[in-house]
Amino acid sequence: MKKSLISGLFVMALSGSAFAMHCPADMKKIDDAMAKSPALSAEQMAEVKKLRADGEALHKAGKHQESVDTLGKAMKILKIM
Repeated sequence: MKKSLISGLFVMALSGSAFAMHCPADMKKIDDAMAKSPALSAEQMAEVKKLRADGEALHKAGKHQESVDTLGKAMKILKIM
């Protein structure tokens, strides 16, 4: 029982680190796609920029799952999933 509890806590600690590393990779994908001047409407471009900024702010605040989710929305608009 004690081993399974310790194992579970260890996995949870690692998953937080995995999300933390995921955010910068997603931000880079978005930045690279934006540098290629994608065919987006002005409204879509503004939304992607907002989501990218919000995702970075969430990442810096330690809210990595929220950051990944937010950046994922921008990536979906850019069709880089």
